Amino acid sequence: MAAFPFLRWLEPAEPAAWCRSALSQEASLEAAVEAVAGQLSSKEEADLALVFVSSAYASDLPRLLPLLSQRLRSSHWLGCVGGGVVGTDPAGVPRELEREPALSVTLLRLPGARLHPFQIDTSQLPDLDGPAEPWIDRVGTAAGASASMLLLVDPSSPAINDLISGLDYAFAGVDKVGGIAGQHSASHGSLLFDGAVCTGAVGCLIDGAWRLDAVVAQGCRPIGPVFEVEQAQRNVVLEVSLGQRRNTPVAALQEILTALTPEERELVKHSLFLGVGRSNFSLSSSSEDSAAFLVRNLIGVDPRNGAVAVAERMRVGQQVQFQLRDAAASSQELRQLLANQAEREPEPLAALVFACLGRGQGLYGRPDGDVSLCRAAFATVPIAGAFCNGEIGPVAGNTHLHGYTASIGFLVPQEPVDPPAPAAEAAA
Repeated sequence: MAAFPFLRWLEPAEPAAWCRSALSQEASLEAAVEAVAGQLSSKEEADLALVFVSSAYASDLPRLLPLLSQRLRSSHWLGCVGGGVVGTDPAGVPRELEREPALSVTLLRLPGARLHPFQIDTSQLPDLDGPAEPWIDRVGTAAGASASMLLLVDPSSPAINDLISGLDYAFAGVDKVGGIAGQHSASHGSLLFDGAVCTGAVGCLIDGAWRLDAVVAQGCRPIGPVFEVEQAQRNVVLEVSLGQRRNTPVAALQEILTALTPEERELVKHSLFLGVGRSNFSLSSSSEDSAAFLVRNLIGVDPRNGAVAVAERMRVGQQVQFQLRDAAASSQELRQLLANQAEREPEPLAALVFACLGRGQGLYGRPDGDVSLCRAAFATVPIAGAFCNGEIGPVAGNTHLHGYTASIGFLVPQEPVDPPAPAAEAAA
């Protein structure tokens, strides 16, 4: 029987959502735990604790979650080692800490959320050509209509692209954000899950009143026109066309070089990539839409025939465009994406940043490049995350493993989508 509306004020109030984040740069693990516990100083239990730790603590990693759980309370613990750590310091300033000891801990209280943390053994994955149920069984639950997913993968895992494809197949329409954890020389894994260190993959399916909005900044700008692939073998592009003109990829690039500035020609030597069109119907001959392309590494050139090898399986009819990566392009793209996100959801509870090891100071020439742009768009939002060996995020509706990318998940409220009422109740 439904409650009388005038009695609803007697029901207990829904607890408020909160996010508390802490960051330490102490050299020893014990001192770092002590510092973050002191900054958080919370006796309330969180629903989810996210822990990002630098590889400087790798040998002590099995002691990390037991030490934290003695001082802090959370229903679930999830995290990873990073090549660097993203966190919010005691003054509320977001930081990117690269190649130095750092521990970032974020506690989340999410009323109305349905959280399902999971751990996957990636040594033997279900068949990609089979049904979705074995993939759903690995996660342990099906996704609701408004679910999103945080996903962290150990760098030792085989077939990471197959894992991402399988989860995309079984959880279609679910935004997936995360990254490949940092490497280290210790004998254990790089992932943290409910009190233990592990390998494989870990994550959390988030449903109900909260979701992760994904923002993926690939950090490149196009040069030259959009070509169509005329000949390809596996990941090698042999011939491209522009209108009725056919040419090798190298010859096409040489024509583009004549119109570039000296600075751009210098960038081509070490920062040239290929954008692979995700939908032929969305591209014009001079597309400027970064979301239309999946940016991939150029991994080789054959001077004999002018072919190029790409870090992606290629097919005839695909559209491609050469891309350059630099700090200005990365800043401009991320700034625009963040502005779009702020228009949709102006007040996220938290931001989770998974950035490539090739970004940071190596890209921007200064610290805190990505998080300073996040802070400019969202002045008070706590930011946490890690520098990764590969970033996970959606482009044009499908989830991909990226490089040189910042994949950001904004934790935002949403109206819960209630499951259908049982037939008897609906009839009543």
